[in-house]
Amino acid sequence: MSEKLLEVTGLKKYFNVGRNQTLKAVDGVSFSIEKGKTLGLVGESGCGKTTVGRTLLRIYEPDGGKILFNGHDISRVSKAQSKELTKKMQMIFQDPYASLNPFFTVGEIVAEGLEIHKICKTKKEERERVEELLTMVGLSKDHANRFPHEFSGGQRQRVGIARALALDPEFIVCDEAISALDVSIQAQVVNMLMNFQRELGLTYLFIAHDLSMVRHIADQTAVMYLGTLAEYGDTEEVYSHPIHPYTKGLLSAVPVADPDYEKTHERIHMDGEVGSPINPKPGCRFCGRCPLATEKCREVDPILRDMGGGHMVACHNV
Repeated sequence: MSEKLLEVTGLKKYFNVGRNQTLKAVDGVSFSIEKGKTLGLVGESGCGKTTVGRTLLRIYEPDGGKILFNGHDISRVSKAQSKELTKKMQMIFQDPYASLNPFFTVGEIVAEGLEIHKICKTKKEERERVEELLTMVGLSKDHANRFPHEFSGGQRQRVGIARALALDPEFIVCDEAISALDVSIQAQVVNMLMNFQRELGLTYLFIAHDLSMVRHIADQTAVMYLGTLAEYGDTEEVYSHPIHPYTKGLLSAVPVADPDYEKTHERIHMDGEVGSPINPKPGCRFCGRCPLATEKCREVDPILRDMGGGHMVACHNV
């Protein structure tokens, strides 16, 4: 059995939005990721996917739950410990332009982490490492002297990947890392990430809206809705046999390149009232849109149950 790199139990992250209102962005999320594997985290905008990633990396302080990284609890760490963690846990951001300092050259951007952690002993060694990283992501070593505005979106994202790889991390959060790119470039970036995973033994949390791409890259998939997990399990099992009504609705909206299938395929429309993560009412967050909702759904929070083979579903009526 593979060793777990990351174990998350009951993770919570709340934000005070004024007037005694609390936005429960992440409310009791639990999952694990094995070393060298990828967990795909999917769901509608605003469900809390990015907040999960940022809380795991301690960009946000968790308000509850436990995060185990290599068996060590990192839920509460000192400033020095947090700095050490950044060498092992990195992030590739959604916007490949806003995440790069426009006043730094590409070489300075990639080298910043090397300098902070004093990885290289000399400037020559640092320059050689930067050139090596740029080459790894498909750029030229001559690109080190250029500024971010001189690159295309795909090239800028490659710079972001090089920066994330600079410290030889074990775990990388890919936060919508391909959503701002052209479709042809998306495939190149995803294939590059998969190659790095095989070569370097990397572990990914792959946050995305593109369900087809998640199926391609992820070993396991977690479906998130308004701060909670609706379904979680092996990717092929979740995609082939979705159980939660929300998962079924999401997957029914994925286009398939088969005219005959599309003629007979019926999309599941998730009508009804969309709940709010601000001071949410007791019960299932999805009950306002769910065709299976009962009185119990409106009163009792569902918990993740194993439906067999590690396929977890949070629903009272399945």
